[in-house]
Amino acid sequence: MTDNNSYDLIVMGAGPGGYVAAIRAAQLGMKTAVVEREHLGGICLNWGCIPTKALLRSAEIGRLARHAAEYGVLVPEPKFDLERIVQRSRAIAAQLNGGIRHLLNKNKVSVIEGEARLAAPGRVAVTRAGAEAGTFSAPHLILATGARARQLPGLEDDGRLVWTYRKAMTPDVLPQSLLIVGSGAIGIEFASFYHALGSQVTVVEVMDRILPVEDEDISALARKAFEDQGMRILTGAKASIVRKAGERVTARIEAGGAAEELTVDRVIVAVGITPNIENLGLEHTRVRLERGHIVTDPWCRTDEPGLYAIGDVTRPPWLAHKASHEAMICVEAIAGLADVHPLELRNIPGCTYSHPQIASVGLTEREAREQGHEVRVGRFPFAGNGKAIALGEPEGLVKTVFDARSGELLGAHMIGAEVTELIQGYTLARTLEATEAELIATVFPHPTLSETMHEAVLAAYGRAIHV
Repeated sequence: MTDNNSYDLIVMGAGPGGYVAAIRAAQLGMKTAVVEREHLGGICLNWGCIPTKALLRSAEIGRLARHAAEYGVLVPEPKFDLERIVQRSRAIAAQLNGGIRHLLNKNKVSVIEGEARLAAPGRVAVTRAGAEAGTFSAPHLILATGARARQLPGLEDDGRLVWTYRKAMTPDVLPQSLLIVGSGAIGIEFASFYHALGSQVTVVEVMDRILPVEDEDISALARKAFEDQGMRILTGAKASIVRKAGERVTARIEAGGAAEELTVDRVIVAVGITPNIENLGLEHTRVRLERGHIVTDPWCRTDEPGLYAIGDVTRPPWLAHKASHEAMICVEAIAGLADVHPLELRNIPGCTYSHPQIASVGLTEREAREQGHEVRVGRFPFAGNGKAIALGEPEGLVKTVFDARSGELLGAHMIGAEVTELIQGYTLARTLEATEAELIATVFPHPTLSETMHEAVLAAYGRAIHV
């Protein structure tokens, strides 16, 4: 092994976990390489978080234009140019992909293009286009290979009539009718996007409510908002493909003991992820799997010495910001820094960028009660907030859950305009272990949407002013 092929750390995968791990390692003086088989930035930057937000921004502008007269602005009825919407989204992804390459080069991280496989302890073999591209060594190896869309039997992606997120992001035609299977963040975001562009959208969810990881009050308000917009929501339901004919597909939907056939132009399947663990050479290691995901300890170590794992290939929640934070913890622990702390999963916020937006952190009310907490719950509607009314966005709610004895903020749940930005205030409060006393004593600027956060805390203690 030559010195050129020897590193202190090799990262397998350059998504939001992998490239962050590589850059942080380089900052700490490690000779670092990252191996990537497809796109720097991973799914998030190229086919997930960022390009979907670009699509949703186009939908939002169209929605605002439709209501412009309500604000005293007279504009023609908007029309959507699907090709230009997709082109803008792809251009933004390409721009950021180039930015990641610049950051890696700036930090002197070696980028090795190809597919990585564990060849032996501390050694990684890389292939490119089916040919050997070299073997590289390092005492520390990080698996950051991410995940892909989960396929359901009978609902497999065919790239034409049945889509997963990747095709749904680059449609060549706007479906006049659309069936979305799964009502998590991905399914609901695509429901919002396509509905805003004019598609007739039906959402099918196998659980008894949409957005099932959210607080029940928020799920209920979200369902009402989407149905008021004209979407059809079916919960406690299952879907299967009956037939495909021409440019249409017919699905059988079973719900509440009844069944119906629904014919639509396209189907989007958004039912979770499958970790990318194939062909990594894990069978020759001590790595343990749990439901297909790699098991790690609080420092992201696997059971194989010198081998670590971060991001979607490991435990939930499967979020880009969780992967990036794990990257920092993992690398700083490898470097032996003294002030590294394990990741507190309950302090990871979750966001859905639909209209209305949904965001949350910590325990739901049900979870808090099930864990034995005596709780105090505060609710404050956006209808009581001057900024929300001025924006023309009075539909929304902020809900807080406190431990009645200690005043600890157990969870916060929000639906409404810009709540994906607001949630970080509660996330910081949980990280700092703030109680209701600190939150009540905090001065919130006026007029802002953030005042709803203050009022929701006050409401939990019978002190809300504007409701």
